[in-house]
Amino acid sequence: MKIATWNVNSLNVRMPRVLEFLDLHAPDLLLMQETKVDPDKFPDLAFAEAGYHAVHHSAGRWAGVAIAAPAATELTDVRTGLDGEPDADEARWLEATAGTVRVITTYVPNGRAVDTPFYEGKLRFLDAAAERVRALSAGELVVAGDFNVCPSDLDVYDPAAFVGETHVTPAERERFQALLDAGTVDSFRELHTDEPGFTWWDYRAGHFHKKLGLRIDAILASQALAGRLTECGIDRNFRKGPKPSDHAPLIAEFQ
Repeated sequence: MKIATWNVNSLNVRMPRVLEFLDLHAPDLLLMQETKVDPDKFPDLAFAEAGYHAVHHSAGRWAGVAIAAPAATELTDVRTGLDGEPDADEARWLEATAGTVRVITTYVPNGRAVDTPFYEGKLRFLDAAAERVRALSAGELVVAGDFNVCPSDLDVYDPAAFVGETHVTPAERERFQALLDAGTVDSFRELHTDEPGFTWWDYRAGHFHKKLGLRIDAILASQALAGRLTECGIDRNFRKGPKPSDHAPLIAEFQ
């Protein structure tokens, strides 16, 4: 089973790259974030022409999450939103069941700046996420997406440059750890203990080519799945080329 997560940073702009990704990797599930499409304008036809179908939680030009699967894979028990999230209309959490696996795609709020209402909302969202993960983690569960947290200094190109900024504060890292303590494994870090594994690079100043990135995207797997994890990596080629997202897709494979 191959599961990919990708913050596409607008399906309206990135759809050709998404179709390229589906053709190249043929994932069993593609979990997307920051789709930025209106609920009635989701590109269902484009996915269908590629042999996929999707469920989505859309809110227009901001946020938005979706799960795509091959046409033969049924996505059932779809649930949008997260109990306890501070801004339910932002479309940041989507669940579905594919076969025996409960699948969640999430786009955690950025937080903007420490000690602001946006930052406090981010912490509240992560607290609500941990509670939901704890309720589901006894079974086969995947929670993937853009968590907007660098779990450790290894996940930051220059920790000194981020002191006092969001994504690296103790409170955020404690809440990411709470997602693991709720019964999941960080798939990439499980297999790559010493590799930064950056998934996001600023568009500005050639950060990608200078390798100045952050690891803020993750695939968390419950213990019932983690023992079957065989590979997890980043396809950096999708951060290159025409009209790339500022994120690269992360791909995990399970036996």
